[in-house]
Amino acid sequence: MSPYVLALLLSTLGLGTTLTFVSSHWLLAWVGLEINTLAILPLMVRNHHPRAVEAAIKYFLIQAGGAAVLLFAGVTNAWFTGQWGIQQATSPVFIGVITIALALKLGLAPLHSWMPEVFQGLDLNTGLVLATWQKLAPLALLLQIQPSNSALLILLGLASTLIGGWGGLNQTQLRKILAYSSIAQLGWVVLIVQFSPSLATLAVLVYIIAAASTFIILKLVKSTNINMLAISWAKSPALVAMTPFVFLSLAGLPPLTGFMPKWLIIEELSKQGLVPVATLAVLTALLSLYYYLRLTYAMTLTMFPNNFSGIPPWRLRAKQLTFPLACLVTGTISVLPLTPAAIALVAF
Repeated sequence: MSPYVLALLLSTLGLGTTLTFVSSHWLLAWVGLEINTLAILPLMVRNHHPRAVEAAIKYFLIQAGGAAVLLFAGVTNAWFTGQWGIQQATSPVFIGVITIALALKLGLAPLHSWMPEVFQGLDLNTGLVLATWQKLAPLALLLQIQPSNSALLILLGLASTLIGGWGGLNQTQLRKILAYSSIAQLGWVVLIVQFSPSLATLAVLVYIIAAASTFIILKLVKSTNINMLAISWAKSPALVAMTPFVFLSLAGLPPLTGFMPKWLIIEELSKQGLVPVATLAVLTALLSLYYYLRLTYAMTLTMFPNNFSGIPPWRLRAKQLTFPLACLVTGTISVLPLTPAAIALVAF
């Protein structure tokens, strides 16, 4: 793909998300979401592979369906209330329909089945954009409407953490595992979004840093399934030594950065009197911990039977920029001591 075309598509992607961020009108928010969807489709099919084309078609159909439901709800609200403002949404039925539409666009369980299949057909660069940037606009709308139906969001959040952990247990393809990881992480965000929007924003930021580190590491070691992780040590020994900490940070183990948002979310849920919900969320996080430990074991404690193909790349200089990866890995592993500052920001 031409660099000029790539720059145009990326700027259009940013324009769509920014338009949704700043809009207080349902029609403008819908336009921003559609611009976002149309801008990423050429990025998905740039490899000209049948699986990529299939993933792009699936993604387009799902996003178009979600956008149609969103537009229908906005028009219906304007018909009954005469208001197009996002903040003017007061009807519980209307807010419930909007929440379901945004859950479909985010890939929350039980509307998640498209995500693993779409991720499997994409390269890791486009998968990173889909797992991080494409979630921001729907989450911004979810933050603005402030759903009054807390039971619906709690149900979506718990189902996402459960399905995100359960679905990744028997997977061998890394992109599908990352898709289920994204579902589980978004479940934690949805659980807290109605009680503490600032804490939800913090959780999204930590996830973006950790996900970016994971995707870039897998791209550097050129691994697409668990078995290929066994020869990563010959390609980049230092990187392989740090990668388990990134995986365990995604799992939320202390003393790594990923523990901070989960800790604060559990604390906030307990303050709201939702101790059973917090307990179930912690138990479902153990399912995700299993496949992160599985990845760690495959990468550090196993050796591929025939590792000759993995030896030559170790002597070649990496073509990718490693300084951004170093910054991301540092942020993924060692930001937990800044938790008091994060608590002050959340409280502010």
